[in-house]
Amino acid sequence: MDLSYSEEYEKFRSQVRTFLEAHWPPKDSETSREDQTARFRQQAIEAGYLARSIPKKYGGSEQEADVLKAAVIREEFRRVRAPGEVAGIGPGMLVPTLLDRGEEWQKEKFVAPTMRGEIVWCQGYSEPGSGSDLASLQTKGELVGDEWVINGQKIWTSGAQHADYMFCLTRTEPEAQKHAGISYLLIDMHQPGIDVRPLKQMNGSADFNEVFLTDVRTPKDWIVGKRGEGWLVSRTTLKHERNMIGNAEQSALMFAGLVDLARKTQRNGRSALQDPSVRQHLVEIEGRIKAHQYSGHRQLTKAAKNQDPGIIQLMNKLNSTNIGHAVAKLSIELLEDDSLLEPGSRLPDSELDLSGWMNQYMWSLGIAVAGGTANIQRNVIGERGLGLPRDAAVQRS
Repeated sequence: MDLSYSEEYEKFRSQVRTFLEAHWPPKDSETSREDQTARFRQQAIEAGYLARSIPKKYGGSEQEADVLKAAVIREEFRRVRAPGEVAGIGPGMLVPTLLDRGEEWQKEKFVAPTMRGEIVWCQGYSEPGSGSDLASLQTKGELVGDEWVINGQKIWTSGAQHADYMFCLTRTEPEAQKHAGISYLLIDMHQPGIDVRPLKQMNGSADFNEVFLTDVRTPKDWIVGKRGEGWLVSRTTLKHERNMIGNAEQSALMFAGLVDLARKTQRNGRSALQDPSVRQHLVEIEGRIKAHQYSGHRQLTKAAKNQDPGIIQLMNKLNSTNIGHAVAKLSIELLEDDSLLEPGSRLPDSELDLSGWMNQYMWSLGIAVAGGTANIQRNVIGERGLGLPRDAAVQRS
């Protein structure tokens, strides 16, 4: 397998490096970092290096689809720590969904300000009692005149307390079969009837929320796709969510931090990195990361050939969450009792920053649920990839 880039792409890499040398890091020190970042992103869009898949009329650079050029850009931007595109579920999940399935006015209204980070979105999917069986959701949307009136409850809604809008699955056709009775609505979060209640997590933060919707209203045409086709639209969004989570580059970054932790941690009077048992665990994790990276190359190759990645995408998401948990688990073992200190604590006269590892451990338990639970991923991989019989519980639903 030849994983090197062709001469054409290495020439493109040189162009990206020339651009970065001229624009990042910024030379002036009088403007704020926030303004510098915003200006750099705009320059990168104009040069064709960011927002490549987005048409110019929606604020993008409208470049021809080329996943290898996109990979080169990511590598070079990361090398010099230059800002990439604005992160979050709005740019990462809603924007590609609108580009695929939205109306023209929806793209004009929402895409550009979302990509600039001027408006923030949350995702209204999960509900109490609808865990892995998302299609059993009960939040109702009733068309009254020119408005949808929405009542129900969402849960595990990341960032709802900061969101300007929600993209939300609602049951609008109560007589239809459960997958056929759902619509995908856009909702303004700044209106009466929306009650956001933070959920306290075991690490003390509150990234998730319950969202209660009581006679919440949204215009009739704030629907993505046709009425009753929300399940199909949501699958487009979930595909992009899994791509966000299943990235091998994040696994490699976490592993580099773990090796550094092992190097700085003392065990029996010497660096833990010299302990054979620790080295064995590290090698096992590194092997899984290498497999994940090559699986990522396989997905990239299929994308470059405009082929459906199939279950490879699901495998990469599952690999990512499993590796994240293995990295966090070993970090806790290295820190021993010190891992129990309150997040943000630092030992006297120690260069070890303890704050991130316990959070990473706790977070690794939750991320396995995002974008479809790990068990659901295993079911789909087993059924579609290995040809195993369908799960009995799913057959009954």
